[in-house]
Amino acid sequence: MHPTIAMSHTHAVAAALTLVLATGAAMSAESKTSLTIYSSAQPGAINPDLYRPVPGQQEFSGFGRGAPIPGYAVVRSDRRIDLKAERQTIQFDDVAAYIDPTTVSFSSLTDPATSVIEQNYQFDLVNNEKLLSRFLGVDIGAKVIHGQQVESEFGTLLASSPGQLTLLQKDGSVRIVNGYANLSLPSLPQGLRTKPTLIWDITTTKPGPHDVRVSYQTEGITWWTDYNLVYAEGKDANSGTLDVNAWVSILNQSGATYPEAQLKLIAGTVHRAPQPEAYAARSMRGNMPQSMAEPRGFEEKSFFEYHLYTLGRPTTIPNNSTKQLELFPAAKKVPCEKVLVYDGQGQDMWIDPYSPMLDQGFGVQSRKDVAVYLKLQNSKESGMGMPLPAGRVRVSKADPADGSLEFVGEDTIRHTPKNEEVLVKLGDAFDVVGERAQTDFRVDTARKVIEESVEIKVRNRKDEPINVVIQERMYRWTQWEIVKSTIDPKKLDARLVHFPMTLKPNEEGTLRYTVRYQW
Repeated sequence: MHPTIAMSHTHAVAAALTLVLATGAAMSAESKTSLTIYSSAQPGAINPDLYRPVPGQQEFSGFGRGAPIPGYAVVRSDRRIDLKAERQTIQFDDVAAYIDPTTVSFSSLTDPATSVIEQNYQFDLVNNEKLLSRFLGVDIGAKVIHGQQVESEFGTLLASSPGQLTLLQKDGSVRIVNGYANLSLPSLPQGLRTKPTLIWDITTTKPGPHDVRVSYQTEGITWWTDYNLVYAEGKDANSGTLDVNAWVSILNQSGATYPEAQLKLIAGTVHRAPQPEAYAARSMRGNMPQSMAEPRGFEEKSFFEYHLYTLGRPTTIPNNSTKQLELFPAAKKVPCEKVLVYDGQGQDMWIDPYSPMLDQGFGVQSRKDVAVYLKLQNSKESGMGMPLPAGRVRVSKADPADGSLEFVGEDTIRHTPKNEEVLVKLGDAFDVVGERAQTDFRVDTARKVIEESVEIKVRNRKDEPINVVIQERMYRWTQWEIVKSTIDPKKLDARLVHFPMTLKPNEEGTLRYTVRYQW
């Protein structure tokens, strides 16, 4: 009697199959997995559709997925196998569906002389259509629903389509079966698999139990950082404190689950060289503790020119999931400064490298909005002082009326080393407005001189004093100097100038300056 496979036409075949494969080597179910994840995602740029459940979506099989995941991982699996001969074939099916077969490494920790002669990666995964196509001309059985009764139908499969079978009966008649509930198939056809599988042809001089290590690189997995900040007012309108929480989000759509994995995250821009062995080498550095007396979070350290975050406890990362882990304990009452910036031009101006901009009307636009920023120092003195991976920063503030946290803005930050400044843009101030106007413009082509005068007004409609930074760009030519100004300028770079201004409640402040360009 042949073994049979029971299949419901309403479910994925892979979920219903139970198959024991003869490998020629007994492979222990127990394994130790470690995972090093690299992200190429831009801060805050992860499309929510990648990790939002799609109604009616089947379990991810590793192929045909829509948008690519901006990241990758190096997976290492240590396990014990029993090699019973000097040369034999073993199969390894606990691999990600997005594995890069060229990065696979197999080594025996018990006998380094053990080697792989040949490697095959089989990824022709079973589904309803493929399975039934292999049984054309073969006798099968089906259970058919007739009202409240279920009857068995047997015959030779002539054709199949979704929900319908064409069977040749023993008496030569043809039976069309609709609405079948289950099928009975003799076996799983050769060449079809329920999981992506690596097959190795191995030689060894030491038959018996071996501790082996398998490593490979896979796409379909990434990580990013989310920062949740709670702002509290300080002694005045220009200062405050922040409670900073940082969370790591891991998106796994690689087609594999990583149970009780030792997790590492790389922060930094890692160049992907064409030699895949470079990735596998990184995954083998260092070992994390096997067990902990209490749960431990991430430990950070410099790693080459990057930063490595190692989770101090094992964690399971299911397939088709978004997992969140605390990056570091919350930092409380971090001092910060509220910064208001009026940029009347509102955009960066392009400089012609070959000739000055003589058009009087170029760059004279005026916008009224005054941007609001929070500025803090990523230092130990402020309660921070740890390398901050790039990510999205969300800021909330408690409503004194009921204590509820209300969202007040969000921004993204780049990878930020310790002792560097963090600047988070929240939005535009409601009660502070500005206006910018060109008051004079003169061009002397004989002397090769442009002189432009600008007047900027900022009005504070708040009931408290504020500090405002007026930001101006010198965009007409590369050689310039401010020859007259009612406020001392602060030159930031070759083009950017700041003018600080303090305004009392309901006060209007005015800046007038003249800039001279020469070429």
